[in-house]
Amino acid sequence: MTLDSHQHFWKYDPREYGWIADTMAVLKRDFLPEDLAREQARVQFDGSIAVQARQTLEETRWLLELARTDERIRAVVGWLDLRSPSVANDLEHFCADPKFVGVRHVVQDEPDPRFMLQPDFLRGLGLLKNFGLTYDILIFPNQLPAAIEVARRLPDQPFVLDHIAKPPIAQGTLEPWAKQIRTLGECPNVSCKVSGLVTEAEWKNWNINQFTPYLDVVTETFGEDRLMLGSDWPVCLLSASYEQVVGLVRDHFKSFSPEARKKIFGGNASRFYTRRTRA
Repeated sequence: MTLDSHQHFWKYDPREYGWIADTMAVLKRDFLPEDLAREQARVQFDGSIAVQARQTLEETRWLLELARTDERIRAVVGWLDLRSPSVANDLEHFCADPKFVGVRHVVQDEPDPRFMLQPDFLRGLGLLKNFGLTYDILIFPNQLPAAIEVARRLPDQPFVLDHIAKPPIAQGTLEPWAKQIRTLGECPNVSCKVSGLVTEAEWKNWNINQFTPYLDVVTETFGEDRLMLGSDWPVCLLSASYEQVVGLVRDHFKSFSPEARKKIFGGNASRFYTRRTRA
């Protein structure tokens, strides 16, 4: 099974998607399962993991409704307020749906680089393992030190790093990102999505060689058992087509064994996003 570990759906409303600026006009429309199915048919993918794009319970419910009616949506990573006093009840409610497998918060938009270490957020994160849920880490490089500390504090919590922490690919800068990625990778409970690369390069004006140093770092750090392809569709359309995104990752891993490629292109995502036995 080939799976895209990271994509989004939305019904576009400018009031709900204020982050979509005028320079992102390609994103100002609906993106629904039938649209993704056409893209995936071209690259022979079997399904995907739908990930939240808005921080609302309404969107989480909507994604789960889509997943119930479309078997290609294998699982949903939703949002709920991990800082809320009622977070345990919210988790219990959403876990009634077997396709609810994980949680994500848009930490990259938080001004405090140590946001993840705030006591109320840590408390909520600490509950996820009791429900067999994963957590997607969405951060910028300056937030990596906090992510490392969180992963160490919660060694039994499965984490996955989104978009390899958005390094400055357009500038070609590796450090301190590379050193911090290697430190994060020392935590065996952390996996990594090979996703979001093209939008960190100069949009529509990149070449595949720009990504090699960054891909080499995460490949060396996480290995074939903790890497998973993610398209970040439709956000990737700002800089590349779905086929181009999949193609550049396939090209990087073309020398790997067939067994390793199966893991990176679906097996690892399927395993990671299978609901764990509740504690």
